[in-house]
Amino acid sequence: MAIDFSLDPHLDELRARTRAFVRDQIIPAELEFLRRSGSPDEELRRELQHQARQAGLFAPTVPAELGGLGLDMREQAAVLEETGYSLLGPLALNCAAPDEGNMHLLHVVATEEQRRRYLEPLAAGTVRSCFAMTEPAPGAGSDPAQLRTTARRTATGWVIDGHKWFITGLDGADFAIVMARTGGDDDAPRTTMFLVPSDTPGFRMIRHVPSLDAGFIGGHCELEFDECEIGDDSVLGEVGRGFHYAQVRLAPARLTHCMRWLGLARRSQDIAVRYASSRSAFGNRLGELGMVQQLIADSEIDMAGSRTLIAHAAWTLDTGGSGKHETSITKTFVAEAINRVVDRAIQICGASGVSGDLPLGAYLREVRAFRIYDGPSEVHRWSIARRVLRAAELEGA
Repeated sequence: MAIDFSLDPHLDELRARTRAFVRDQIIPAELEFLRRSGSPDEELRRELQHQARQAGLFAPTVPAELGGLGLDMREQAAVLEETGYSLLGPLALNCAAPDEGNMHLLHVVATEEQRRRYLEPLAAGTVRSCFAMTEPAPGAGSDPAQLRTTARRTATGWVIDGHKWFITGLDGADFAIVMARTGGDDDAPRTTMFLVPSDTPGFRMIRHVPSLDAGFIGGHCELEFDECEIGDDSVLGEVGRGFHYAQVRLAPARLTHCMRWLGLARRSQDIAVRYASSRSAFGNRLGELGMVQQLIADSEIDMAGSRTLIAHAAWTLDTGGSGKHETSITKTFVAEAINRVVDRAIQICGASGVSGDLPLGAYLREVRAFRIYDGPSEVHRWSIARRVLRAAELEGA
């Protein structure tokens, strides 16, 4: 069977327009942003998203009926790599985490009323959201079964009590998708997802958690629920199926993360190649030195491998597969590959690489966390191996 890697002409044109938009309008804004400290703010988000709308590039992952471009996963791979060429590209096009993953989850699971109240303004970029699952130890982190936040039934709805931690985008978010225990025991907790507006009494942001990365608007925050009362209409999906819905969100969201970060790896490589082509040492340009060439070649290999794994995982999701195994492999490889690419770029650029004159140091701080976000590499390797061993056992039974 022939494998066709060519792009549809319409998609190729969209990718080229996205590349030009990021180069001409987003990168200058990014360089100005990096001169300041802190995370992107609402003023910057609104301005960049206005520019993306004018360019006809807004919301590539959002269905067309909601005003987006309606791209499938394979098409998203081509476009999101271009958005990720700048730290601010995904924010500008309204395809950044956590909103992008939340939009997908709401599109699949939400009721019509929930779609009107939460999804439509999120897709339009008029509000932001967050996903509240992670908790401080001994609560849920890499092991979601350790979830401690609870939701108990009342005569009129539910009351949530608990403590969440490292909730990305919380500050300024209009609402949170909250994972809470609604029954079961410690070995097999029953979980449910809830849509909780951030102005609900008992919903309280405690603080911003200091972090290595700073590229997410709204920061990473600590959150408390204290007798937080919500109605039955706040239940997202069915009661007791929270872990199932987490998988609906997780596989596509971890893959779009890979697409965006690959763009930043390519940007780092381009910076390093330009530097190696212009800087001289030991009587030659840096790019003519064998050890520098090896660094450049290894980064090309890492990016090519990442792109191929992303394409295969995207095809799996587009053709109806769960993608759990494929996205787990892809996430593990890409998270580590992009760290290597950015690190090599810094090495090639020497003192300039670690200085603030180039953005590579900021990129390294951003991509380092990806080996932890969406599941640490060690947890993914454990899961991958268990699935392989289980399949072998079934074949031998």
